[in-house]
Amino acid sequence: MEYRRLGASGLMVPALSFGAGTFGGQGPLFGAWGSSDAQEARRLVDICIDAGITMFDTADVYSGGASEEVLGQAVKGRRDRVLISTKTSLPTGDGPGDAGSSRSRLIAACEAALRRLDTDHIDLFQLHAFDAGTPVEEVLSTLDDLVRAGKVRYLGISNFSGWQAMKSLALAERHGRTRYVAHQVYYSLVGRDYEWELMPLGLDQGLGALVWSPLGWGRLTGKIRRGRPLPARSRLHETADYGPPVEDELLYRVVDVLDELAEETGRAVPQIALNWLLQRPTVSSVIIGARTEEQLRQNLGAVGWSLTPEQTARLDAASSRTAPYPYFPYQRQEGFARLNPPVLARG
Repeated sequence: MEYRRLGASGLMVPALSFGAGTFGGQGPLFGAWGSSDAQEARRLVDICIDAGITMFDTADVYSGGASEEVLGQAVKGRRDRVLISTKTSLPTGDGPGDAGSSRSRLIAACEAALRRLDTDHIDLFQLHAFDAGTPVEEVLSTLDDLVRAGKVRYLGISNFSGWQAMKSLALAERHGRTRYVAHQVYYSLVGRDYEWELMPLGLDQGLGALVWSPLGWGRLTGKIRRGRPLPARSRLHETADYGPPVEDELLYRVVDVLDELAEETGRAVPQIALNWLLQRPTVSSVIIGARTEEQLRQNLGAVGWSLTPEQTARLDAASSRTAPYPYFPYQRQEGFARLNPPVLARG
């Protein structure tokens, strides 16, 4: 397993990490993802550790906290060998204090996560969403207190826009608060919006990308192809409306090239899609999920090799889309590009 620095920090993380959203699955969304109990989860964790995957990602909203509980049981007795990442800010109830990033909510959420995970510290504590109702200074001050208390070691964000992330980083620097070092983002061959603003921000500010849903919300598994109905067992039947939208023609165009490369390389379609991501600028770790040992072992085959530049270029071309304003002039017009070269050319 390759290890990379998490953004502008000293923390080394594996190129692949494991998403525990399938642990303890409850409800219409997470129940469709998976429902691994502690015994099943421990076996998956065993495989991960043996392969060098040492970081496990969860959140308080995953199955109402059950994911954190099962993960805590699965790593029991080897906590010092793994990194735990969890998230908060999204609603966990209907009460006025059950959502957001206020001081009271963050402190309570951190304490609850520590109890569920059965640990004395969280390696990476992330805000799952931007809270427009709480002053950024209050958020940063509270998170800094949690770091200084030893309950949290590193800080990150997830699903922030560029201005939200930059405002937070600027105020952290101004007031001497602990800075965010990670941004957990949606990024895939069928979802490259991350490249338009958040990737340049990550390069400039030292935010390492932790990639969620790298297979396009389950669309790049090799089971969905042009001219075929959605497989009966696909979780997209229940979960498509929760995830990022993908145009059919874009998906089929990308899958056509993935099929060609699978034939050329002898690799599975998901392995190729994951390997493409591992070569992108700012990517510190790609979060993989699995309901079964078979799925996990297949995903592990994404590391230890690389697509050729020519193969990468074919995937780039198949997955490219015209950027929205104000980015498309920099993508399409020479004068704009001379002033601000494409981020991938600098990567």
